[in-house]
Amino acid sequence: MKGVVISVFVVLAMVQFMVKPGQATVSCDEVNECLASCIPYLTSGAGNPPAQCCGGVGKLQKIAETTADKQAACNCVKQAAARIPSIKEDAASSLPAKCNVQINYPISKNTNCQE
Repeated sequence: MKGVVISVFVVLAMVQFMVKPGQATVSCDEVNECLASCIPYLTSGAGNPPAQCCGGVGKLQKIAETTADKQAACNCVKQAAARIPSIKEDAASSLPAKCNVQINYPISKNTNCQE
């Protein structure tokens, strides 16, 4: 049993070292999954975002912890917004505030993600 516990710790340590510092671990698939339920709100701009959408915004904030992750998530958001031309910029930029979630980059197709 002791050998199994040590093996688990060794594997966990190896996984930690496999991700290079400064390398993003957030994928666009994850970002898209987080924000998919927000599309009806973002394209209509009416009312308030649904709870599932705000849950996704909160999840996005949690998975994008490092600077590299935030920049990667920002680029994914920007790409997704560009693919949906009917997104209302006002609804997109106010989404985090309406969900009471603070993310350090705006949801917009015009964002400079390197800042």
